Amino acid sequence: MHFPKINIPKKYVKIGAWVLGSFLLILIIAGIVAYNKREALLNRMMAKAIAKAEKDYGLDVKIKEYGFSGLNTVRMEAVSVVPKDRDTLTTINEMTIGVKLFPLLFGDVKLSEINLNTGKLNIVFRDSLSNLDFFLKRKKKDSTEKKNKVDLGDLAHNLLNQVLYKIPDNMEVKDFLLNVNDNDTAKLSFLTTTATIDDGDLKSTVLVNGTESTWHVNGTVKPGRKQLDIMLFADNKKVELPYLNKKLQAKFSFDTVRTEMKSAEYSGDDFKISGSWSVKNLLVNHPKIASNDIIVPDAKIDADMLIGKNYVALDSSSTVFLKKAAIHPYVKYTLSPNKIYELKLHAPEQDAQEVLSSFPQGLFESLDGMKVSGKVSYDLSFYLDSAQPDSVKFYSGLTPHNFKILKWGKTNLQKINSDFVYTPYERGKPMRDILIGPSNPNFTPLSEVSSNFKNAILTSEDPSFFTHKGFVQESIRKSFAVNFKEKKFVRGGSTISMQLVKNVFLSRQKTLARKAEEILIVWLIENNRLVSKNRMLEVYFNIIEMGQNIYGIGEATRYYFGKRPSDLNIGEGIFLANIVPRPKIALYKFRGDGGLKDYLYPYFKYIGNIMARRGLTPGDTSGYGFYNVRLREGLRQYLLPDTTKIDTNSFDNEDPLPAIETQDASKNLFDRLFGRSKKDTAATRQPVKADTVQKTRKELRQERREQRRKEREKEKAGQL
Repeated sequence: MHFPKINIPKKYVKIGAWVLGSFLLILIIAGIVAYNKREALLNRMMAKAIAKAEKDYGLDVKIKEYGFSGLNTVRMEAVSVVPKDRDTLTTINEMTIGVKLFPLLFGDVKLSEINLNTGKLNIVFRDSLSNLDFFLKRKKKDSTEKKNKVDLGDLAHNLLNQVLYKIPDNMEVKDFLLNVNDNDTAKLSFLTTTATIDDGDLKSTVLVNGTESTWHVNGTVKPGRKQLDIMLFADNKKVELPYLNKKLQAKFSFDTVRTEMKSAEYSGDDFKISGSWSVKNLLVNHPKIASNDIIVPDAKIDADMLIGKNYVALDSSSTVFLKKAAIHPYVKYTLSPNKIYELKLHAPEQDAQEVLSSFPQGLFESLDGMKVSGKVSYDLSFYLDSAQPDSVKFYSGLTPHNFKILKWGKTNLQKINSDFVYTPYERGKPMRDILIGPSNPNFTPLSEVSSNFKNAILTSEDPSFFTHKGFVQESIRKSFAVNFKEKKFVRGGSTISMQLVKNVFLSRQKTLARKAEEILIVWLIENNRLVSKNRMLEVYFNIIEMGQNIYGIGEATRYYFGKRPSDLNIGEGIFLANIVPRPKIALYKFRGDGGLKDYLYPYFKYIGNIMARRGLTPGDTSGYGFYNVRLREGLRQYLLPDTTKIDTNSFDNEDPLPAIETQDASKNLFDRLFGRSKKDTAATRQPVKADTVQKTRKELRQERREQRRKEREKEKAGQL
């Protein structure tokens, strides 16, 4: 192929050469002038930067000596940064910084090299103050200045670029000390003896708390390509932080942690960051998580993070690996116009034994050693719009595929099919051993339990017990809505199956691990039909706590009424169902004459009406046996006077009960989740008054009206 010959007149060639030559000459002259004036320019830039730090951040920045040591390298000596009225933040003996010239022409400051010799970063917390408070000051100022909404994708892109630009191509750091002092109660020190970056290769040695441990942060950094691959590990031991134990009563350690960023670029309108994070032999111990060490031998996540205009998401293309088991998460948080929370988990069909073996060691102690066959798959979805919490969506399903249990672990999940010994605990201490079987005179077969009690407790605690497989999705969904609106944990989702497993198979420790184990055991029992529904209900009725050291329906009916369980009337059945969530306050529901306090009447009407609609009891306009409930005379001598004011919210774990009025201390999430809060039902309970003699607003208004009426009558009588 031949290109046509283009003839350019010589005069135009000469003109072009003159223009190009003139442009180059101007650049050379400008460069020479700038080079000769660079010291003056540097002085102005330094003065401006120091003044800006003082004005915007309240920082006193001092530099004893600075100047150019090359074409694009600035050397500084004796640098100090002190926040106003705070401890010194930074001191540096000597530092050299080089910048890339070409990006500088376009306004981007990218570092080409950093050399630092002997420095210190000192972070101090004193009460609620620290010498990092200036960051918050700037943030507050920015928030008042920026009225327009920020595109989160653009913000993430800019922030990441700013971080990457500060990673130099070459670096050498010697003897840089990081000190953390938290109110003189917990201290940390990290001395970086050496840290180098040579053509993207990162190597470092960090001494932790003197000679306590030696850490290394090694890997490759390629900020221009937006790629990182960094690993943290220690010499001949685990990486651990005693600081967490002192501050949070938590143990946390691991062999290695690896973080990799593979790419960061726009994908359509979203900014996408792809990478991975992995850990080897992670150990976690916290009293709210588990009573023992939880060990994760091998875990990894391949993550694709999407940052859009108004949301942040972990894409479903991400994968979490625990040994050989894998699950795909999707997490999305939308900030505007309403806050929306989305979560999806999908575990494709995979070998059940590999899934069971992938669980962290120490998480499910009762299942250690269990052998299974077949496959399982799992799906979870959750969606909550903060503007419409009642429309929350929830689904969770663990699906078996030819699943079979071949061998029990530490606990035989079928032990309750025959006689066994149940040991209730109070405050972590065993109360007494109770034989669940005919040899115990208080044991009551299901056939000998009055239908009045059976129907009442199923109505109030778990109406769909005989049809569900351990969990009620709708009840859990409603719990999410209620707890979100209340902004605290006030409603759970426990079924009778879950309560039974918690009491019979698990310790009474209130931990996340125990709750997770409870859910898994319920699934194993219900989906594999290890125990019949009738037997589960029979055991539940015989172990349920129904008073101070009163366990089972047999003991309860004799204790309160001097009856057999088969002789309970409708009112007594509803009463005993009412005390199940909080059994220790049962006696405070009675008046001194043995009758029930009036505030319980609406509860009887509410539960009774539900039972009547379902054909479980005849309709009754007089309160479904409320007035027929009479405490046996032998117990009435222990009742407090009717005028005593009692806040029963404080008595769940108290013995004996104080005869004073107190305030119910609010509980945190963990206490609500694992404490003796009111158990969930599939039917929404009607709110009832607290167990006190305090009067309602309606009663107070009626009393005031009655008082005013009497005063008017007295005035009329006086006038006559």
